[in-house]
Amino acid sequence: MGKEKNPRRVADNEAMAKLRMLRTSPQKLNLVAAMIRGKKVDKALNDLTFSQKRIAADVRKCLQSAIANAENNHNLDVDELIVAEAYVGKNLVMKRGRPRARGRFGALRKPFSELTIKVRQVEEQA
Repeated sequence: MGKEKNPRRVADNEAMAKLRMLRTSPQKLNLVAAMIRGKKVDKALNDLTFSQKRIAADVRKCLQSAIANAENNHNLDVDELIVAEAYVGKNLVMKRGRPRARGRFGALRKPFSELTIKVRQVEEQA
């Protein structure tokens, strides 16, 4: 008597990857995520490779993980994948500080965020 299999969190033609504890603000990460939403995965990887944003390398790594999950775990065709969803969430915020003039204290917030990418297989229209 084993445990029953957990139901899938995504549809049969989808795969996902999640990246947590990214050291950037959700607002900055969302700019990069918006850049790849709805694109074919090869075009999205190209855009992330040549992006000037520092966090684009981490987003690219997450997208590659989603593609690998689709290919190895769910037997989806890599050539027919698009970035169905790419959304950003907040994570913890480190509170740091810096002494300021006249005995005061300047608060520094160092936000972290998380990224979820879902890829979907769509049949190409000829």
